[in-house]
Amino acid sequence: MKRNFKVLMLLLLLAFASCSFTTKTFSDPDKDKLLVQVITFVLQQGHFDPIELNDTFSGNLFDSYLEVLDPYKRFFYESDYREFDKFKTTIDDQLKVSDITFFNITYQRFMQRIAEAKETYREVLAEPFDFSKDEFVDTDLQKSEFAKNKKELKERWRQQLKLATLPNYDDILTEEEQKKKKDPSYKMKSEAEIEKEAREATLKSIDIFFNDNLEDQDREDWFAMYVDAIVSEFDPHTYYLAPKNKEGFDERMSGKLEGIGARLQKRMDHIKITELITGGPAWRSNELEVEDVILKVKQEDEEFPVNLVGMRIDDAIKYIKGPKGTEVTLTIKKMDGTTKDVTLIRDVIEINETYAKASMVQKNGHKFGVIDLPSFYVDFNDYKKINAAADVKREIENLKQEGMEGLVLDLRDNGGGSLPTVVEMAGLFIKDGPVVQVRSTGEPKEVYRDRDRSISWDGPLVILVNELSASASEIMAAAMQDYKRAIIIGSKQTYGKGTVQNVLDLNNLIRNNSSGDLGALALTTQKYYRINGGSVQLEGVKSDVKVPDKFSFIDIGEKDKPNALPWDQIDAATYTTWDNYFDYDEAIKKSNQRMANNEQLKLIEENAKWLKQQIDKTIEPLSYKKYKEKLALSDEESKRFDALTKYETNLTFESPQYEKQLFNEDVTGLKEKRDRWHASLSQDVYVEEALNVLEDLKASYNIKKVAKVKE
Repeated sequence: MKRNFKVLMLLLLLAFASCSFTTKTFSDPDKDKLLVQVITFVLQQGHFDPIELNDTFSGNLFDSYLEVLDPYKRFFYESDYREFDKFKTTIDDQLKVSDITFFNITYQRFMQRIAEAKETYREVLAEPFDFSKDEFVDTDLQKSEFAKNKKELKERWRQQLKLATLPNYDDILTEEEQKKKKDPSYKMKSEAEIEKEAREATLKSIDIFFNDNLEDQDREDWFAMYVDAIVSEFDPHTYYLAPKNKEGFDERMSGKLEGIGARLQKRMDHIKITELITGGPAWRSNELEVEDVILKVKQEDEEFPVNLVGMRIDDAIKYIKGPKGTEVTLTIKKMDGTTKDVTLIRDVIEINETYAKASMVQKNGHKFGVIDLPSFYVDFNDYKKINAAADVKREIENLKQEGMEGLVLDLRDNGGGSLPTVVEMAGLFIKDGPVVQVRSTGEPKEVYRDRDRSISWDGPLVILVNELSASASEIMAAAMQDYKRAIIIGSKQTYGKGTVQNVLDLNNLIRNNSSGDLGALALTTQKYYRINGGSVQLEGVKSDVKVPDKFSFIDIGEKDKPNALPWDQIDAATYTTWDNYFDYDEAIKKSNQRMANNEQLKLIEENAKWLKQQIDKTIEPLSYKKYKEKLALSDEESKRFDALTKYETNLTFESPQYEKQLFNEDVTGLKEKRDRWHASLSQDVYVEEALNVLEDLKASYNIKKVAKVKE
């Protein structure tokens, strides 16, 4: 892949150089126009599946960019939209000649509407809300039309601000009632005082949002959003990194994780948690989950929280991150629609907590190992120093010394990582042979092989996956499935990301650039394929044993992303399935029978359906009575799923002996972290079933081997 990337860079540089000698196209002193020239050129020449800049592209970009600017239709009027509409089929023509008229017009109008909106929300929040009035608001404003006039837009702001103030009102009232209960002589604040205080909290929060985020952004920031909207039309994983964001990108790639220990992503107007870093404050709290939405953030020294709704991801992170030891309170919206405050103490995440870890468990006289792998990590500066394959190999050797008879490799929530690392890791379980195929546009496919005939583990192997297992995780699971080397247990399919990205520093493409830093572009340059020829793009890896989980009915995979590249296939590589005595088909059959009758899984599926129903509800009450009724109903309905957290397997997990020795000199809290992990494993129905399958494979191995000997 590195060779292909270097070839791409060389071709782009040569093409750019030739263009610059024959035309003035690539020497425009206007930085914005130069950036558009560079971006459109690179996309057309370097993207795996470049799309034509035509009227269809223009219309799609028009819609998606306005949605980025004003997703909840709180700023623009219908008249603005009509004015913009004349550009709907001409943005492509503008881009071809580096014309940024569309951006300039929308930017200037947006700045005007932001200033007007500030006056509007202050007018709204200057008047008391009547929480006794029986009214509702539809929070799915994407399907709404733009407001026709100021009165209509002000009413839209009123409804949204009233909805935002309701939780504040409830918090203050609840606090007053608790004070009264604790001290009967306490004189509670009046309803009017509580309403005013709640409204002031909303005003404080939205003022911060406007001052620190909307008004504090300069033209360059907004233009970067426009460029990102352009490149995102090509696929979900091609994105623009503005100069000021490259530092944060480099930090994320280096593995420096600090703050609350969670990876965040902006989806529409919301900041969602996409990953919890093992050992971090968010993970330790036991109160946060993937797909939780962070609505507000409050610092320990501030009275009012900051509303994150509508905020850019980089700006939101500034509020969430902070020095080690400081306190931050997050207002979280759960998938079931309920909200809660979670207070965390920020910390520096120990990098080794994001590495592979292993555990031993005894079941019916058999010893099995479990290896949890959060990602296919690697030290890009020194591959031999740190890489996931070497760590997993070391854990396997340790587990073998303790008598391991079967292995569970847990790739759930593993979003991927290094391609060479996954190729090397697959080689731990097969003699040699192809692992993955990679194709670039117009180039013959490349087959990445394991060439080391040594095998670290030739015994029973089960791999756990879910909808968040992506990229390198899918390569690993697919290869083991195609070789019939492992049984895959998990969701109906994995994430479905079958593309490869490389990051281009755009400044390297311009000779004698005097316009300033142009930033970088993460560009989809290749697709990878299973050794059987099929892509994992969109379809992911289908589990051998399909089990429901909380994401079963939620749109979370690649197939649910806009502009995702299509599924396709190429010729299969030449490979031979694993030669062993394990009866995979019988083990899969038995597992499916057990899973069909598992009460815990039935409850998990019911919960997943209920969560989907809660997500789909967009009509929210604006009266306090109905608001409380909705909360009470949601709490009551959710009680039937309390059993999910009380499930026990009666299995005891322990650290390998080498790790137990480290506990004696434990200064990092390693034992506490492992105890928590082991406790979660003992409540994990998926791990329990993986161990059942290992037992079945072990039994079938003995039977078939005896039969072979008798022959």
